[in-house]
Amino acid sequence: MVKNNVEKPAPHAGLTAEEWQWLDDVWDKLQVKMLAEVDRIGDRLPYIPENGAYREDKAETDIYWWTNGFWPGMLWQMYHATGETKYRAAAESVERKLDAALEGYDGLHHDVGFMWLHSAVANYRLTGSARAKTRGMHAANLLAGRYNPAGRFIRAWNDDCTGWIIVDCMMNIPLLYWASRETGDPRFDVIARQHADTTLANVVRPDGSCNHIVILSPEDGSFVEAPGGQGYGTGSAWSRGQAWALYGFALSHRHTGEARYLEAAKRVAHYFIANVAATGYVPLVDFRAPAEPVAWDTTAGMCAACGLLEIAEALPALEKPLYVNAALRILQATDKRFCNWDPAEDAIVGGGTGSYHGRNGDYAVPIIYGDYFLIEAVLRLKGMDFLIW
Repeated sequence: MVKNNVEKPAPHAGLTAEEWQWLDDVWDKLQVKMLAEVDRIGDRLPYIPENGAYREDKAETDIYWWTNGFWPGMLWQMYHATGETKYRAAAESVERKLDAALEGYDGLHHDVGFMWLHSAVANYRLTGSARAKTRGMHAANLLAGRYNPAGRFIRAWNDDCTGWIIVDCMMNIPLLYWASRETGDPRFDVIARQHADTTLANVVRPDGSCNHIVILSPEDGSFVEAPGGQGYGTGSAWSRGQAWALYGFALSHRHTGEARYLEAAKRVAHYFIANVAATGYVPLVDFRAPAEPVAWDTTAGMCAACGLLEIAEALPALEKPLYVNAALRILQATDKRFCNWDPAEDAIVGGGTGSYHGRNGDYAVPIIYGDYFLIEAVLRLKGMDFLIW
């Protein structure tokens, strides 16, 4: 397996001298910040800080919480990029804590990809740990078990959501692509592709905007309705949902080579870029919402930046700049307006919002996955990342 702290040739070498300087400065600040955070946080599971400090530990309050993989994902990215062993030690300890979620089972749902791609599967990819591979396969089988063969989709959440699909799941199905390659069993790949095709047919609109939630008949997969979900309302365009689709379809193209997924990713990307260009390259929570109140979601921008760089890697040279430049503008605007580089305080990217109407502590605050996607994007630009999806 690979562990490497030497920069590989950057895939986006067309940056200007000023852009490279900004990138190097951000990387220097990231290293200082993350060394301070790993010493403070260790193997706890952070989510949202309170007054500059991560006080809640999701390992104690909600081991099933969907974001519990992002801190170990940050740790593995930093370990791969720097070789600093304290990142690996903390990530491995978090992974062991997540065993309680596998054993408990009842609180798990479609987000097992977020939880174990960034913990166990990342560990296996970098260290070859057999135990980590087993955990990843356990999670992949749980995700595959949610597949509805009549409707050709992976159902979201639990309880009465039997026909629900959500755009977020496009970021979870890479767990199935990985499992198929590891086992040589095509059923995981088939499930992932069929879910991606159902999502493409029902979630992505002709103009590149996306529904968050679509409800299908669990008996035959026919369309029932598309509620607003975490966006403003029915027919709106929740920006993080757009980012999930943009990056998720690009990843499905990486894993399958199917051109329809890359074309879908590009269509969503064009819609996303057009909208963030109108607001200084920081996304609103919803691109189709009333002018007031003005509400931002930087986490959508950080995820989209990674997806834009993923799209660029799949394109010929003359097509790349549109996507790389958009990613850079999003990252630089967010750095200027929302990043906190004080190593004495927890979290980096402020201005994250979980949902348009929600006011339950996840409105205009730093959220852990915003920091993860910032790190991944910076390392992608420097050629120092590894494939965690």
